[in-house]
Amino acid sequence: MNTEHADPAELAALRTAFDVDDGGESALGWAAVRAFEAEHRVVLPEPYRTFVAEVTDGSYAGPPEYGLVGLAELPDDWSDDGTARDLAKPFPLAQKWLWEEDDGPYEDPDAVIEHVLKHGSIVLGTDGCAINWHLVVTGPQRGHIWHITDVGAMPFGAEFGYTTSAPGFAGWVAHWAAGNGWFDMA
Repeated sequence: MNTEHADPAELAALRTAFDVDDGGESALGWAAVRAFEAEHRVVLPEPYRTFVAEVTDGSYAGPPEYGLVGLAELPDDWSDDGTARDLAKPFPLAQKWLWEEDDGPYEDPDAVIEHVLKHGSIVLGTDGCAINWHLVVTGPQRGHIWHITDVGAMPFGAEFGYTTSAPGFAGWVAHWAAGNGWFDMA
């Protein structure tokens, strides 16, 4: 997974997976991507960065179940308590945590859960019922996809043991486009 440079083959596969052939009309463009990054004090990981700049900014086609939301958007079912999201604060997790079952090693688990939901990642979209997919944009997990629900969070990619997928945005999309179940590892 290369989060610094877009691989042309990955971009071509992303274009195909989302069936985007509109000459970039649905893309944000580089000026808008750079403005978003400056406003939020982050640099988006590749190939997602080039994807939203040159291919498309959101799609009704999955993944996830209800489509890919635009870069500056949140899913329709996102519950917002008015607390600002801070993408520049590092995403706090490195491994699966089911907070419904366990407080984890945290002194204040509620604060960590709030951080998981609001900081260090952008929301790619929802499978409904607050079952969301995030792309981590800051911290050691930068570039990885996380499945975050109201009961816990888990990383996506073969290295974490829940799926056969390659990590990152391109691996996540390729896994979906191949028709695989999200968690296909026994």
